[in-house]
Amino acid sequence: MMSARHFLSLMDCTPQELVSVIRRGVELKDLRNRGVLFEPLKNRVLGMIFEKSSTRTRLSFEAGMVQLGGQAIFLSPRDTQLGRGESIGDCAIVMSRMLDAVMIRTFAHSTLTEFAANSRVPVINGLSDDSHPCQLLADMQTYLEHRGSIQGKTVAWIGDGNNMCNSYIEAAIQFDFQLRVACPEGYEPSAQFVEQAGSRVTIVRDPKEAVRGADLVSTDVWTSMGQEDETARRLALFAPYQVTRELLDLAAPDVLFMHCLPAHRGEEISHDVLDDPRAVAWDQAENRLHAQKALLEFLVAPGYRPA
Repeated sequence: MMSARHFLSLMDCTPQELVSVIRRGVELKDLRNRGVLFEPLKNRVLGMIFEKSSTRTRLSFEAGMVQLGGQAIFLSPRDTQLGRGESIGDCAIVMSRMLDAVMIRTFAHSTLTEFAANSRVPVINGLSDDSHPCQLLADMQTYLEHRGSIQGKTVAWIGDGNNMCNSYIEAAIQFDFQLRVACPEGYEPSAQFVEQAGSRVTIVRDPKEAVRGADLVSTDVWTSMGQEDETARRLALFAPYQVTRELLDLAAPDVLFMHCLPAHRGEEISHDVLDDPRAVAWDQAENRLHAQKALLEFLVAPGYRPA
């Protein structure tokens, strides 16, 4: 059995492959804007397993497969019994005999690794508690379109050291930029990610210090899915970490502001920040479609069904 290429984290590709995927995303976006039909995944089927709800992840993968000439099948938590009764491994064996790729949006990252270990087709991380690599492809494509290469630049992450922050750390390694993380004590990104990045990542408490001179500033909601019971405490603790226009004024003159959405205006961002000319959140959201089409083409199109 040929082992399939998986995309469970940014570390599953070489830096060169990642750059070529996001450059390809730019090309596929251009093809779509010009109305050119391009269907390299004709008759290919993507299975999409959602244990966590989603707007952008579902839309972008489903629309992306259709635009590439293939199809996508949506499986909600009600439709699958991952880990409930049938083991994840058994599930993977059966599903990968019928599908050409599987995208999973889940809680425990181990669900992904176990599924991938038993799958004969590519498995894509559509988000786990550890990381959100597909979002980073979109973010990196957005930066490339607006400002060129991010290599050697400075990025500031403000707020919770969550799965998005972990993926920004991996991006700092793979795309070769400096990352400053500003977060409250006890809300740092995972130690294993920070260790791996070495001198590329600095953790600070003061958002002003993180943002000073930064080329890109990014944030996310303060309370992620599954943490709703912590909302009140987090609101109080994270209040000093709100990204405002005034905070962005401390960054580089040509700074870009990104937010992976959904945004809670008045919490992690001020009400007016997404309307600021420095904000590129809508381009970033659209680029989920184009970057993931490039990823699907990279993982699924070149090969043939493994025996």
